[in-house]
Amino acid sequence: MAAAEFAVCLPLIILLVFGSIEATSFIFLKQTLNIAAYEGIREAIKVGSDNALAKAKAENILQARDVKGYEIAFPNGQSQLIQRGKNVVLEVRASSAANSPLVGQFINDRSIVVRVVMVKE
Repeated sequence: MAAAEFAVCLPLIILLVFGSIEATSFIFLKQTLNIAAYEGIREAIKVGSDNALAKAKAENILQARDVKGYEIAFPNGQSQLIQRGKNVVLEVRASSAANSPLVGQFINDRSIVVRVVMVKE
């Protein structure tokens, strides 16, 4: 009787364990992208700063947290050319499959995108 119950419950337990590992890794990835985008945009809005410095700041965080397959973009152009008081936009994008500890076996590959907007100083 115990073996039958174990055989019925084991797949459900395995699914819960591996599902929670995937979910927590995606939450960690999303938070990492948020932090990298926020720190990058803070650098981009400073007087005398440019996209290269902001991108380097964001890349340092992404590399320190071992994020793979990321892209950093400034959709509204060069931040140093934007006038004070106007919005600067930074987008950070990463693949969920490239950053999955289980190699994306349970969830299809999705592109996780974080967009941050701040006013130029």
